[in-house]
Amino acid sequence: MTLPDDLLIDAPALAALLHSGAAPTLLDVRWRLSGPPGLDDYLAGHLPGAVFADLDASLSGPPGERGRHPLPGPAALQDVLRAAGVSGSRPVVVYDDGDQWAAARTWWTLRWAGHPHVRVLDGGFRAWSSAGFEVTSAAPAVEAGDFTVRPGGLPVLDAAGAASVAAGGVLIDARAPERYRGEIEPVDAEPGHIPGAVNVPTAGNTGPDGRFLAAAQLRDRFAAAGVDAEAASVGAYCGSGVTGAHTILALHLAGRPDAALYVGSWSEWITDSARPRALGAE
Repeated sequence: MTLPDDLLIDAPALAALLHSGAAPTLLDVRWRLSGPPGLDDYLAGHLPGAVFADLDASLSGPPGERGRHPLPGPAALQDVLRAAGVSGSRPVVVYDDGDQWAAARTWWTLRWAGHPHVRVLDGGFRAWSSAGFEVTSAAPAVEAGDFTVRPGGLPVLDAAGAASVAAGGVLIDARAPERYRGEIEPVDAEPGHIPGAVNVPTAGNTGPDGRFLAAAQLRDRFAAAGVDAEAASVGAYCGSGVTGAHTILALHLAGRPDAALYVGSWSEWITDSARPRALGAE
């Protein structure tokens, strides 16, 4: 079953597609924040026909002043996607191990790049394998794709834009509450959050099985944070734009496709000492 706006696909529906002769391009983007690389998991077993794409090395630009996972240059991204078999006329399904962080960021990147039809495997590799569907370690034969990257398919915030949304709309900080409050900061150089941002942790977008909540539940969740018809602008960020992209996907499911991602996120925000930091629950 696909969910609202054809953003997600479940394991049985994907299995049916793979056997129908109308198989999508499959991208395996399994990834862990602190490693090891997801390539090891891919080589041990993946969905038939899936091609591995590395979130750190291939789907992001070099870390630095633009954050830990900035967007790659359009030409570099186009080369990566074409090498993985991505074409503009063929649907794409992306999956990770099941938390859907990397899959959501890849979904967002492809949509930002102008691809018209990208879905996330809801529940990821765990949902696929636990349902008993085929897993293989065989390397697929990949025919180069012809996808042309055209940036701008989804809205993006820079630091000034994020501050503006925090002041006049709803800017969601998708990190864990203790990171939002600045009580701990295990990754970035400074603790805290963007002043005016509200905390809606990404972990609450999914249920215990890792699958996204129903659209109505997501709407209620975001409405409690102020995301409703009166919210003129909505944005999301996290540490480096990965779990923030997960929240953007959840906002799409909840009916806010205009929500913008601050890709640089906190890891970019803190590179400029003139930008203010907030601590605590406000």
